[in-house]
Amino acid sequence: MITVDEAEKLIQSQTRNYGTERVSLETSLGRVLAENLLADRDLPPFNRVTMDGIAIKFGAYEKGIRSFKIKATQAAGETPINISAEEECIEIMTGAALPETADSVIRCEDIELKNGMATVKVASISRGQNVHFQGEDKKQNDVVASAPQVISPALIGIAASIGKEMLCVQKLPRVVIISTGDELVDINKTPSPYQIRRSNSYTIKAALQQYALCADTIHLPDDAEMTRREISRCLEQYDVILLSGGVSMGKFDYVPRVLEELSVQKYFHKVQQRPGKPFWFGAHSGGAQVFAFPGNPVSAFMCLHRYFVPWLQASLGVPASPSSAVLNEDVTFHHPLQYFLQVKIYNDNGLLLATPVDGKGSGDFANLLEAGAFMELPAEKSTFIKGEAYKVWRCKL
Repeated sequence: MITVDEAEKLIQSQTRNYGTERVSLETSLGRVLAENLLADRDLPPFNRVTMDGIAIKFGAYEKGIRSFKIKATQAAGETPINISAEEECIEIMTGAALPETADSVIRCEDIELKNGMATVKVASISRGQNVHFQGEDKKQNDVVASAPQVISPALIGIAASIGKEMLCVQKLPRVVIISTGDELVDINKTPSPYQIRRSNSYTIKAALQQYALCADTIHLPDDAEMTRREISRCLEQYDVILLSGGVSMGKFDYVPRVLEELSVQKYFHKVQQRPGKPFWFGAHSGGAQVFAFPGNPVSAFMCLHRYFVPWLQASLGVPASPSSAVLNEDVTFHHPLQYFLQVKIYNDNGLLLATPVDGKGSGDFANLLEAGAFMELPAEKSTFIKGEAYKVWRCKL
């Protein structure tokens, strides 16, 4: 049995690069950008008016002119209209291009419009006010978004502004989720008094969708030959196999034996942690990675976020570090295991606080609805005091 840190290092040593592909901008949310995005022109591309008002030459105001004749009205998107005399102005709208003969905009609230004249009501203005000047944000060919980074709504907006209909992104691994066990039935079935509905595969699949990864799912009964046949097929067709159940020491826990028969190299089986102690990890010579989680829902959910998600992020080039939070209550745990405590996270004036969520063990999946993170408490201690800070692994919920 190995430590949590040892398990993490072994898993991180097996990261993979799956290449790149081009996807449409509209389907790129959550993917990892694999190219730098360059401005196709200056941003903004013209001297952009930022307030509704009038456009004037500041020199006229400096000379004491306070009333201006409105020469024309210019909307956003229209060709700029130049003024030909100092006493003239252009009534102009937000987003419009500032005329070359003007350099400042006085907003509507600071003027009075009457009989074709605009009179300034404020005591002072400044040159260039209410104008977003051309190239102030980025010059043509400047990098506007660097790779690698997760594509967010804001990044999509930037990409759209520079005309990128397609984006180069990191390819995602092909993933299959395999649940096992005769005691599990599908959600559209009525379980016997001694069966339960299958939930782990749905939970894991939903969690992965938050990372733009759509996994296939398979359920296997407690049958050694069928387990061997299906895992053999999946080793050829997928980059990653996520197993749930069948990994402990029971008579019908066929997964470790089948993986050995199929020449999947075992890196470890069992980690000094709770929940999730029976966790198994290995790799096939064909390239497939195998994460075999315990069947208990909390165990599988914790192992997914503590081990697989960091592996996925590192493989895609965007490794993420856990944050830290401060315990909001005393906690006692008397076993020589790394304890992953379910907690609620609160932001208290910039300080992350973690309040323990009481549960009934690794089978209490209903408890996951309240907890938003797992706090990692070191195995060397048994008493953890309010005010102490520890790593937290957040679950996107």
